[in-house]
Amino acid sequence: MKDGPSILIIEDNAGDVRLIKEAIKEFSFKATLHVLRDGDAATQFLDDAKREISGNLPDLILLDLNLPKKSGIEVLRHVKFDNSLKSIPVIVLSSSKNPADISQAYELHANCYLTKPVDFEPFVNIVHAIEYFWLQSVKLPPTLAKH
Repeated sequence: MKDGPSILIIEDNAGDVRLIKEAIKEFSFKATLHVLRDGDAATQFLDDAKREISGNLPDLILLDLNLPKKSGIEVLRHVKFDNSLKSIPVIVLSSSKNPADISQAYELHANCYLTKPVDFEPFVNIVHAIEYFWLQSVKLPPTLAKH
């Protein structure tokens, strides 16, 4: 990838953001991170990015479900029902194990749903698995493959 992937982290828990950032530091490439702590800010960021001439959309979105102002489900709906955004892979990374949350996320076309591990090492392993699969292995559609 030219400048490394751009990752949008939508997470209101500062501890989880710190864990994600620590795990990403160990990636085999440099990633550009954007961290937003509420759903309103996330949808505004995405709408602003899609209007930019440079097409500064993220390559991957890590989305928590329990967010202030606008829920993760609302953010997911915003992304997946917008033709300019819907190709961006959205990984739901939530503490919820509620089957209704999982079903709803997939009904709204989340690319995958992962439950946040409580312990540090399993949490880092999940983020590394995301890196390997979504940023090294998967081939993105031409509209996102800007690297």
